Amino acid sequence: MLRTLRGAWRAKDLRKRLLFTLMVLAVYRIGVVIPVPGVNASLLQGLAAKNALVGMLNTFSGGALNRFSILSMSIYPYVTASIIVQLLSMGVIRQWEDWSKEGETGRAKLTQWTRYLTVILGLVQSAALTFSFSRELGPGFINDPSIWTYLVIGLTLTAGTTFLMWLGEQITDKGVGNGVSVIIFLSILSQLEQIIPVVYSNVFQAHPDQLLLNIVKVVILLAAMLAMVVFIIYVQQGVRRIPVQYTQRQVGNTMYGGQSTHIPFKVNAAGMIPVIFATSVLFIPTIIGQFFRGNRLADWATTTFSPSSWIYALIEFVLIVLFTYFYTFVQLNPSQLAEQMQKNAGYVPGIRPGKPTEKYFIWLMNRLSLVGGLFLAVVAVLPLAFVSLAGLSGMSYYFSGTSLLIVIGVALDTMRQLEGQRLQRSYKGFIR
Repeated sequence: MLRTLRGAWRAKDLRKRLLFTLMVLAVYRIGVVIPVPGVNASLLQGLAAKNALVGMLNTFSGGALNRFSILSMSIYPYVTASIIVQLLSMGVIRQWEDWSKEGETGRAKLTQWTRYLTVILGLVQSAALTFSFSRELGPGFINDPSIWTYLVIGLTLTAGTTFLMWLGEQITDKGVGNGVSVIIFLSILSQLEQIIPVVYSNVFQAHPDQLLLNIVKVVILLAAMLAMVVFIIYVQQGVRRIPVQYTQRQVGNTMYGGQSTHIPFKVNAAGMIPVIFATSVLFIPTIIGQFFRGNRLADWATTTFSPSSWIYALIEFVLIVLFTYFYTFVQLNPSQLAEQMQKNAGYVPGIRPGKPTEKYFIWLMNRLSLVGGLFLAVVAVLPLAFVSLAGLSGMSYYFSGTSLLIVIGVALDTMRQLEGQRLQRSYKGFIR
């Protein structure tokens, strides 16, 4: 990793990209501490420790929610909008499906619709957030509880999310890595400093007469987390290589093909996207339930979809597996892959070109998606057992497997992208 960073820093254009990414992330961290006008944010102090959902939202927003800053909603309305647009592009809206097949031009149109939907979802979520906090904390939370004040707060929060969406796009275009993922990555990392005081207060101060047992608990917890980190990296780097043979063909006086190569299918081709998607979807029932607090169904949804509940973990498990299947087939289209191989006179040894090759790819992707989805789901849910055994169930969002998956996955993807760009720029031909 250090060699990759050192090599990237020596390349002038990559150094500019790194500096640009750091500058954008610095702007983001400045926005985290800018409060929304018209609210008494000091009343939010300590609410994250009492409400698991607020604690998780605060972690993913990089501490912005605890300050009720202009970036309190983070990038999640944009992530939710992306999910909806991709689902509707899978045959629900015919025009969007056609756009998804038009290459760069079609993707630009879908991106524009994603931005529109982000603004709409931002307005809804900002209203739910403000309404929920005003009911939870009492009339003192809003300094002047008028329609104009609520309107200003809603527009400010939505503008913050839109600005964050723009920053993410700038990182993707001019910086290093996927902008949205990098922002979420930094948000989670910024809250790691809270882990030490949380462990100290919930283990050592809560049971001062069990010092040896407390030390054993913490050591086991750290060992389990380290083992998970190693396991995540091992599976994330796993690749299934499919051999491909290209037959020789003559074009004019030149012979083409006749070589053996392979197609690398990653064990987890979907990356961290299914985890982010599942988390975003599970936020929706609780956000809607905040509008109807006091209603039996709304209160049940708020309690059921709390990040500290096992029902939440079970639903998250299922959603991650389903989203892994969905996003793997979005990333790797078996029909197009088989068609391109056939056009280039390529075939998988033992498999006939055309439809049999497509069926083979579908069979292979189904197996890899199952393994990748179960891997993501188990790692996302497993820390709940660890923190329960350590007596930290009230602070489960600090030790979330979802956070661990996102941090490690984004770090690996960014370093892989940076390494590829570095090798591409450092390549020297035989003619100087």
